[in-house]
Amino acid sequence: MTGRQEQFSGEEAPPAHLQLDLDRLATWLSSRLPGMDRGLSATKFKGGQSNPTYRLSGPAGSYVLRRKPPGKLVASAHQIDREYRILSALASTGLPIPRPFLYCEDEAVIGSEFYIVEHVAGRVFWEADMEGVPPTDRATVYDDMNRVLAALHQLDPQAIGLGDLARTGDYAARNLARWSKIYAQSALEPIADMDWLMEALPRHLPAHEQTSFIHGDYGLYNLILHPTQPRVMAVLDWEMATLGDPLIDLAHHLRAWWDLPDSGLAATSLVGLDLPALGIPSMEDYLARYCERRAMAVPDMRWHLAYAQFRYAAMVQGILKRAADGTASSRVMVHSQDRVVRIAAMARRSLETLAG
Repeated sequence: MTGRQEQFSGEEAPPAHLQLDLDRLATWLSSRLPGMDRGLSATKFKGGQSNPTYRLSGPAGSYVLRRKPPGKLVASAHQIDREYRILSALASTGLPIPRPFLYCEDEAVIGSEFYIVEHVAGRVFWEADMEGVPPTDRATVYDDMNRVLAALHQLDPQAIGLGDLARTGDYAARNLARWSKIYAQSALEPIADMDWLMEALPRHLPAHEQTSFIHGDYGLYNLILHPTQPRVMAVLDWEMATLGDPLIDLAHHLRAWWDLPDSGLAATSLVGLDLPALGIPSMEDYLARYCERRAMAVPDMRWHLAYAQFRYAAMVQGILKRAADGTASSRVMVHSQDRVVRIAAMARRSLETLAG
């Protein structure tokens, strides 16, 4: 069976409905991006973006174009302008991101809003075990991934102009209520553990909550690594970035350590692997290193892990509901209903020692 690395890596010709009008784009770029006013070509990155992303090539070199999908969309989704605002704010922070260049709100150019950023050449690993990489390099990559996340969570949103990016306060409670509602609307069959979690998680909300700038889906699969060296060159996919609890962001990031192994494309899991032999830290060691970098005590993560697992189960359930309704993309079929059941059971086990 094709693995995640083969399925999601590289570029392909854009399908007919996502092709770009390159002549019109070149005209728009002529006064805005020197050397990109003619002879353009575009390939689409295969990796699973909800916003189609292309490598745009021309006489001046390569850039990346990221657009809203064409057609009628949910109003709160695919906020390309928001992503571009975030990248622009992060450009002066020292975080590794693709440098932003242009944003276009004129849908007449290619059929939807888009932005253009630097093309960062490098490697993207869709599998957490980084097959074929020496253990010493894996260790360095995981440590650098840890470093970047800790640095991201220590940014001052007000200082970088993102203080009004989202509502602040009670993030955990609001996010939990949102995903409980999404799950309830998406359920295809009763799952007792999900019902238990929706009742128990609100009763055991953490007493204290930090507010930081968070990525929302920080993981190895959203990083570009240097072509040959074990270091992070750019963090991608800022669509879900917001102001919220960094420990929820961290618990989601730790998914590779807790997610269920899967023989298909649904998961990239470290469960059951010989981590010392691979050069990959245990989840406990990784968490301790993150806390050391943030000069904080290692917190009790049971609620945050249980919530991350519950939310992930709800996400998968939502995908399966769209598949059942006939409104999902082809990527949906990597998931199964049994996967929701098993993740819900895991989340319940994570919380039960806390819930009593």
